Amino acid sequence: MASRHLARSIAMQSLYEWDFFGKKEGALDPILERNIKEFGPGLDESNQQFVRNLAQGVIDHLPQLDAIIEKAAPEWPLNQITIVDRNVLRLGLYELLYGDKEAVPPKVAINEAIELGKNFSGESSGKFVNGVLGTVFRETQEQANL
Repeated sequence: MASRHLARSIAMQSLYEWDFFGKKEGALDPILERNIKEFGPGLDESNQQFVRNLAQGVIDHLPQLDAIIEKAAPEWPLNQITIVDRNVLRLGLYELLYGDKEAVPPKVAINEAIELGKNFSGESSGKFVNGVLGTVFRETQEQANL
């Protein structure tokens, strides 16, 4: 597994655990460190930092990300989306909207999120993630072209 994909997997698993146990303030950092140690012992320091930056970026933009998910998937209230899919979407949206587009082009961010959904949730998750992120990407492209 490529280092960046592994880093995204660790970030998603950490966000999942944090969300599952009630999104308690201050709880994410210990979860991240334990998961980096357990699942990514071979990751170099820059990729370990990438895990931390992704997870913290999602937390920093959580209200905005959740509002975008609710708008892009109105038939799926946020609390009815599985915890895995919810956090895959948050991570994908964070990279798509707030990430370094030079380092991670939008289509890479979308494809990585789709793969995370397929790997951790299932085939239908990949389609759902693709639909939501694709909609957001098209809308941002349309706004940029105005």
